[in-house]
Amino acid sequence: MSSVGIFVGSSSGITQKAAEKLEELFEGCELINMEEDYDGLDQFDDFDVLLIGSSTWGQGDPQRDWVDPLFELTNEEPDFSGKKVAFFGAGDQKSHPEEFVSALGKMKDLFSKLGADTEFGKWPTDGYSYKYSYAESDGAFCGLAIDDINQEDLTERRLVSWASQIKSEMSL
Repeated sequence: MSSVGIFVGSSSGITQKAAEKLEELFEGCELINMEEDYDGLDQFDDFDVLLIGSSTWGQGDPQRDWVDPLFELTNEEPDFSGKKVAFFGAGDQKSHPEEFVSALGKMKDLFSKLGADTEFGKWPTDGYSYKYSYAESDGAFCGLAIDDINQEDLTERRLVSWASQIKSEMSL
């Protein structure tokens, strides 16, 4: 049985709340809050499956609690071959339509470069309205896009559907 780790950085609590819902939906997984629980790169080694959560800030950047871990990943380049990775995170498509959930795309690039299989959890762009997202390719986001500011009524349904999709795609 695959071990699942949910790694999350959240400033306003939306991505954290999503991670907590995912923790309920993936029995036996471990939730690591990047600010409070993250101790170092070796924590990624404990899991076969990584669910990576981050809100998007500034010019499409990952949430601030990811800054040091992403720097470590970039410099130390650990081998993530054999790891299955999926991404989720919050954005605001009306106030920040120019970089909606772009952090997910940036993180996908890095985890892919490290050898992880990051082709899981793609989410359709249908139902969203934004100008640009680095997380988008061929009509899909590279992970689950959450907009709890403008589409709060869709968040839980999207999380449940995405979790089911991940379980199926990863044979969990």
